[in-house]
Parts: sequence; C-alpha cells; structure tokens
Amino acid sequence: MGQKIHPMGFRLGITRIHQSRWFVNSIFYPSLIVEDSFIRKDLFNQFSNINIANVEIERKFNDQVQIIIYSSKPGNLLTKEKEENNLKKLSKNLTLKIQKYRKKNFLNLLNEAQNFTTLYSLKPKITIQIFELPNPDSNPYCLANFLVEQLEKRIAFRRAIKKALRRAQRAKIRGIKIQISGRLNGAEIARSEWIREGRIPLQTLRAEIYYCYRTVKTIFGILGIKVWIFKI
Repeated sequence: MGQKIHPMGFRLGITRIHQSRWFVNSIFYPSLIVEDSFIRKDLFNQFSNINIANVEIERKFNDQVQIIIYSSKPGNLLTKEKEENNLKKLSKNLTLKIQKYRKKNFLNLLNEAQNFTTLYSLKPKITIQIFELPNPDSNPYCLANFLVEQLEKRIAFRRAIKKALRRAQRAKIRGIKIQISGRLNGAEIARSEWIREGRIPLQTLRAEIYYCYRTVKTIFGILGIKVWIFKI
C-alpha cells in the first residue's frame, strides 16, 4: 500500500522553509523541539479568535526567542493605540509559562550539562511580532478554521465545503482539495468525502502546495478536515 508523505515536509529546502529556525548542542535539541511545540499549542489555544495560520520560532544567542505570528484577524488582539503594550503583556505572559515549563521539564538537563545555565536560562528573552495575512482565503489554515466554525454550528458538511470553495475561488488560486472524514451526517459507519477544483500536483516539488489538517468535535464524534491549496 502506498504511503502519503506530508506535502509541506516533502518540499522543505525547496519551496518551503522550516517553521523553527535555530541550532543547538545535541543535548538540548529534543527538549527545545518539544518547547517549540508547547509554545505553538499555547498560542493556538489561547488565541483561537484571531485565526492564527502559522507560528515561526527563531532562537538566537543568549536565549533570545523571536516568535512570528501570521494571522488573518490580528485586529482582534491588537489595536493601533495599544499595540506595543499588548505585545509586551503577551511576551511577559508567555515568558512566565515557559519559565514554569522549563522548571518542570529541564531539571534533568541541569544535572547532565553544566553549561546549560550559561546557554539557556529558565527565563528566556521573548519578542513577538504579528503580521496580517494579505489574502486569508488562499491559506489552508484559514479555510480549515472556517470549516471548523461551520461544522460546529451544525451546518451540513457539503454546504460548508461549497462555501469554502467559493471563498477560495475568489482568492484566485490554481487548485484546491478539501477532504472531510468521520461520521458524516451522523452515519453509523465513518467514511471520507472530498472535492477538488483545479490542479493539486503533489509530486511536483517546485509546485507551491500548502496543506492543513484540523479536527472538529460534533455531536456525532470527531471529524477530520484536510485542505490542500496549489498557489503557483
């Protein structure tokens, strides 16, 4: 049976760049990867109302962590008058959470590596930047979030898919594929249904393919949503 590779991981180094950009001693590598995952989950859960599409993390010398957030609705979090204050509060809150996380999970590294305290303190220096997506309807994360909202409102899945397709077509993309799996319309046996418009050349490495997977809880169980978008 053929196995499907993640379309964005398949293109890393060709048309895609890593979402985490840093290098460290091999002793700290696994712990910092898990910490990046912790930061992303916390931001996605805390700010679900601003429709976050992507979070990039860059680590620099002296434990400086730069977090770049791409959102379709940053105005829900920031206002022009209070933007700087809101970012400072957000950085402070996130620093406290990472501090607690490191105290709980990094204690074993303190015993194994003497230079841990010189390279990575328990209180990192965090800076946050937020950018607005210029065309959110061409982003799979935004379309997947739209489908989640529609299905949570108990709108029929076919109707929700057609709405998402119309939004994507207005964004003038070259191709889109949407797949929903689970107990569709309350059926006893789970199944998958998908629809495609245009081209989705998954095996062409130079093709700019964007992909997103989300889950949504309904009264009949959990549904899986997959969105592929071909831009260029």
